[in-house]
Amino acid sequence: MSKITLAQGLNRGLRKAMEADDKVLLMGEDVGKLGGVFRITDGLQKDFGEDRVIDSPLAESGIVGTAVGLAMRGYRPVVEIQFDGFVYPAYDQIVCQVAKMHFRSQGRVKMPMVIRIPFGGGIGAVEHHSESPEAQFAHTPGLKVVACSNPVDGYWMIQQAIAHDDPVIFLEPKRQYHADKAELDDTVDPPPLFTSRVLRPGSDATLLAYGPTVKTCLHAAEAAAGEGRSLEVIDLRTLSPLDMVPVYESVRRTGRAVVVHEAHTNLGLGAELAARITEECFYSLEAPVLRVGGFDTPYPASRLEEEWLPDLDRVLDAVDRSLEI
Repeated sequence: MSKITLAQGLNRGLRKAMEADDKVLLMGEDVGKLGGVFRITDGLQKDFGEDRVIDSPLAESGIVGTAVGLAMRGYRPVVEIQFDGFVYPAYDQIVCQVAKMHFRSQGRVKMPMVIRIPFGGGIGAVEHHSESPEAQFAHTPGLKVVACSNPVDGYWMIQQAIAHDDPVIFLEPKRQYHADKAELDDTVDPPPLFTSRVLRPGSDATLLAYGPTVKTCLHAAEAAAGEGRSLEVIDLRTLSPLDMVPVYESVRRTGRAVVVHEAHTNLGLGAELAARITEECFYSLEAPVLRVGGFDTPYPASRLEEEWLPDLDRVLDAVDRSLEI
C-alpha cells in the first residue's frame, strides 16, 4: 500500500504496461528527457530508452499519424497531447483514420493505441491550454473515450486502455495531477475499464460527473449532508460507451438527477445523459434532469476562470431547484 497522486498513478501505470509488453511505445512533445510538462512520463525514457519513449516534433498531426502506422504494424503506441487545446491539428487523423481504420478494413486492421489528453481548466493557464473537447470524440463512432478522476483509477485505467485493442481517448483532469493523494493497493482486481461507479450513496438526488467535476460533486454532497440532504455521486469514468446501468438504478431510487461537467452545457455529454435518463426512467423522475456546465463561451482568461467553471455553489443550486419542483 502506498499513497500516490494522479500523476504518480499514471506514471506507474505506464511503467507497468511497458514492462508487460515491449510493443508499448510512448510518443509526444517533451515526454522523454523532460518527462512531460506535467511530469507524467518522468524517468521512463531513462529506464526504457529513446526507442520506446520518443520525443517528437511539435506536430500533433504527425505524432498521431505516425502512431497509426505503428499500430498497423503491431505496436501499441501511447500518444501524449501536451495540452487539450493542442489536439485540434490532429483532429483529422483521429476522426478520419484512428476511428475508422478497423471498420474500413472490415476488422482486419486493429488500432490498439491510446491518445492521452490533459483536459479541463482550473490551473490558471493561457489560451489553448484549458479545453473540454470530450463530446467531440465521444460523438465519433470507432473511438472509446474514458476519463479518470483519481490516482487509483489513473493507475489501473491507463493499463487497461493500453491493453485494449480499440483506440482509446484517455482524458486526464490536469488540475488533479498533483492535487490529492490516495492509497493504491495493486494486489486487488480493478473494476473493468468501461464502467461507471457509485462513489457516495444517497437517496435524495443523483449527481453524475467525470474527470475534474467528480471532486466538485463529492464536496457538494458533503455540504448537502450538513443540511440534511442525501446526494448520490456517480463517477461515469467512461464517456463512450456510457455505462448507464448504475445511473438508471440510482435515478429510479432518487427520482432526480443533476449532470455536472466543465464542458459547455450546449450539446455536451449532459444532454445525452439527460436524454437517456428521460427515455429509460421517465416514470421514476420527480423533476427534469438538470445540467451544470461551462457557459457557452470559450474558456476565459485565467482571472475569470473560477467564475466560469462549475463550482460547489452552482451544483447545490441545481440540487435545490430539482428538489423544489
